Amino acid sequence: MNYKLWLAEQTAAKLEGVSAEALAEWVEYPPNPEMGDLSLPCFKLSKQLRKAPQAIAEELKGAWADEPTVERVEAVAGYLNIYLNKSAYARSVVQAVLTAGDRYGSQNLGGGRKVPMDFSSPNIAKTFHIGHLRSTVIGNALYRIFNFLGYESVAVNHLGDWGTQFGKLIVAYKLWGDQEAVERDGIDELQRIYVKFHDEADQKPELEDEARAWFVKLEQGDEEAHKLWRWFVEISLKEFHKMYDLLGVKFDSYAGESFYNDKMGAVLDELKDKQLLVEDDGALLVRLDEFNMPPALMVKKDGGTLYHTRDTAAAIYRKKEYDFDRSLYITDAGQSLHFQQLFKVVELMGYDWAKQMNHVPFGKVSLEGAKLSTRKGNVVHLEELLTKAIEKTREIIEEKNPSLANKDEVARQVGVGAIVFNDLSNNRIKDIVFSWEDALNFEGETGPYVQYTNARANSVLRKSGEQVDVASVKLELLTATAETALIRELYVFKERIVQAMEKLEPSIISRYLVDLAQSFNRFYHECPILKADGELKAARLALTYATTITLKNGLSLIGLEAPQEM
Repeated sequence: MNYKLWLAEQTAAKLEGVSAEALAEWVEYPPNPEMGDLSLPCFKLSKQLRKAPQAIAEELKGAWADEPTVERVEAVAGYLNIYLNKSAYARSVVQAVLTAGDRYGSQNLGGGRKVPMDFSSPNIAKTFHIGHLRSTVIGNALYRIFNFLGYESVAVNHLGDWGTQFGKLIVAYKLWGDQEAVERDGIDELQRIYVKFHDEADQKPELEDEARAWFVKLEQGDEEAHKLWRWFVEISLKEFHKMYDLLGVKFDSYAGESFYNDKMGAVLDELKDKQLLVEDDGALLVRLDEFNMPPALMVKKDGGTLYHTRDTAAAIYRKKEYDFDRSLYITDAGQSLHFQQLFKVVELMGYDWAKQMNHVPFGKVSLEGAKLSTRKGNVVHLEELLTKAIEKTREIIEEKNPSLANKDEVARQVGVGAIVFNDLSNNRIKDIVFSWEDALNFEGETGPYVQYTNARANSVLRKSGEQVDVASVKLELLTATAETALIRELYVFKERIVQAMEKLEPSIISRYLVDLAQSFNRFYHECPILKADGELKAARLALTYATTITLKNGLSLIGLEAPQEM
């Protein structure tokens, strides 16, 4: 039952000219349960009804006399505060969770409409480092959230597999590379010669010209350039898949920048036909002065294409391929101008679906205040971070639960989960200064804390040896303060998922899971479960089971697993 909508509908029926939809948006959950379970501020109604807010609240209070769902109603300082019948509330919420199971919280808001999401998108031949983690885990969470709400998410890994950097890498390999070393050491060796290129180019600027020339040859289909490029891509993808497997991330498309190489000509022709393309000192660009933006450069003087060329081609292709309802680009906030320019170029081309394209920016990651830089070697490899987290978790398990059967599997689930949750517990737009100590801190409001709470709840269920019978259990017995507080947390799960989708903010789910875990632990300590008598014991076991369902569903939405034992 949607209690906000129910309150709005009941109230709208008692007022003239007021819609339930408007009222539903005004209904609040009081911060303190002593102020009620639901609250309707009457201030916005005051002007429309030409009455004081408190007078409206008093008038509405008198209309709730014989409502069995309601325990009592109060009118306080212009607020109508509703106290729900705890027994009816308990039965309604817990039964809904148990009945829905692993679909609890899901809704068909999307109706199957497609939402391609461009995320992760590492550069070929460059180490997968902590700077790539944010896009990967934020994108994966949004992918899961949209799917859970009835959309068809399309995970697109727009690989950085094209551009001048490949001219640099080809030059570096031809000068200092060794096939055996690359086959043996993979990205690490490609990274080494790439960094060496930039060190050498500082002293020999002509290397940059040579690199640009090689990239133009690559764009023109040169056989040697293409063979080396394909080799670099294959080696890189092998490394990337190791990280994606650890993180539990899957993609529906690996169409990277190179995929659009044969599609850019049509885009440039269309820009010319629509008189949007301007020549400037040998380069071709789209002027955006009237929109207070610098021009979008489409073709360089040497004939090479750029991000704008490829991204415009990609946008048009995705609309044709997916007929998307929305198209999301999950990248760091430093690229905000690029996407503003891209969306404006698409709009100027006459495509009204440009307004369906959204940049989802996130804060940058720095290393103790210093900007991450592959070319300078100033990075923390993600594989190293995940490996250390798993090792630390394994040590904790050995210390606290040495008899655990599947230690390695749980260590992976919890260790990787700790890193992912640490990132997603922050508002996405917040800049992060990476710290080994913070990343590997499992104390407090962390992923391991939520996972441990789930394992604790499952342990209670195992020890009981009983099956929860939804039909016969007397859920109306769950009226203790800690029980009602936990039930309230279970109830708001649906709303939190919708909020996370609307705000494109996975941290809403992360924070919710911490609140739910804390609420369960209070219930666990204040309300004996296994030692309770008969019917009350069965009801508390049902509430415990409902908690495990919700924790597991919530963890899954942000890409974490829910081990039953820890």
